[in-house]
Amino acid sequence: MISKRKAFMITALAVIIAIAITVVGTSFIGIRIDDRVLISTEQYDSFVELKNKYSKTEYVEEYIEDNFLYEVQGDLQDGSLKGMMETLEDPYSEYLNVESMNSLIEQTSGEYSGIGIYVSISNDNKIIVISPIEDTPAEKAGLKTGDKIIKVNGQEFTGEEMTDAVKVMKGKPGTEVTITVEREKASGELNIFDLTIERANIKIQTVKYGELEDDIGYIRITTFDDPTSEDFKKALVELTEEKEVKGLVLDLRFNPGGLLDSVVDIADELLGKTVITYTQTKSGEREYYNSGKSSVDIPLVVLINGGSASASEILAGAIKDTERGILVGSKSFGKGIVQRIIPLEDGSGFKLTVSEYFTPDNINIHGIGIEPDVSIELDEKSMEEGLYGMEYYDEDNQLQRAVEILNRKID
Repeated sequence: MISKRKAFMITALAVIIAIAITVVGTSFIGIRIDDRVLISTEQYDSFVELKNKYSKTEYVEEYIEDNFLYEVQGDLQDGSLKGMMETLEDPYSEYLNVESMNSLIEQTSGEYSGIGIYVSISNDNKIIVISPIEDTPAEKAGLKTGDKIIKVNGQEFTGEEMTDAVKVMKGKPGTEVTITVEREKASGELNIFDLTIERANIKIQTVKYGELEDDIGYIRITTFDDPTSEDFKKALVELTEEKEVKGLVLDLRFNPGGLLDSVVDIADELLGKTVITYTQTKSGEREYYNSGKSSVDIPLVVLINGGSASASEILAGAIKDTERGILVGSKSFGKGIVQRIIPLEDGSGFKLTVSEYFTPDNINIHGIGIEPDVSIELDEKSMEEGLYGMEYYDEDNQLQRAVEILNRKID
């Protein structure tokens, strides 16, 4: 026979268990001290009311603002949106607060303040330099394609934190920033060192051109920004119509990509009637980008290397697949996915990977890259000292090979 005292204890325990089950069952966890659930009926009713009134995210934000012991640092909504994008585990998809959104718009306009580098995320989740921009503090300080930035001003940054690292590297002209660089030597040994770089106004001249020996034209595209396609068309007209060159070298080395519309406009000048590229979403929906009938009808050689990525690979891939020209150099970077930038009402936005792109021969080069038709590495000295391009023709063995190929085609 159970005593009254023991019966009361069993009943009380059952009530506590019932309360605990009710709390857990509604996705609310009570405050626990020494494994005891301390939650009143009034608190529970309040939780249910909040749960019904707000989404889960809004509820958590509201609860933090009302109950967090310390002052909230930063914007909780920005933090939740940033976390949402990080959950995708895609290094190219990210939430952009107002400052970051303005920075992105500024960069695609071709002018901003900083040190002058294009970066991406490496396979080992580090910030990797795709290429330094010519005649900028980064190039003058000795940064090279393939360098990995592991710290900025002594603070460590992973690839997932690239946007935050870029914010620190940018700043007022004349001020300094110290970056810690990880560089792999030919032996495979890692060399880690600091570079202190003075920031400057970066005005990007995305198209450089001129005439080489034997009536051969040269156009270099450093990135595909808003002004690039118009600047390219002007250069093409001057070389082909005014100077009447017989062959053309298109230099896409160390070109990290840029705007899809810009590269499509340029491809339209070179290819004739064909597919330039097409994109495909996860549902299988395709969007084709085509060029028209008219094109410049002279022999073409395109220079690529490991710094040629994204939009520059779209152009190089289309030229290779359609056999419009010959690719010379080394394998490209291998970024074959497309991001869409979505602006939000408050000036913020987000960047999301929405599709992958394919070359005319239905090839996606993401993580693979494009192999050149003629493989030749840039001489080590030229690579180390930045001696490549039209102004360094005597030191640029890749450009020399391109000219040799064009001369044979012209003859």
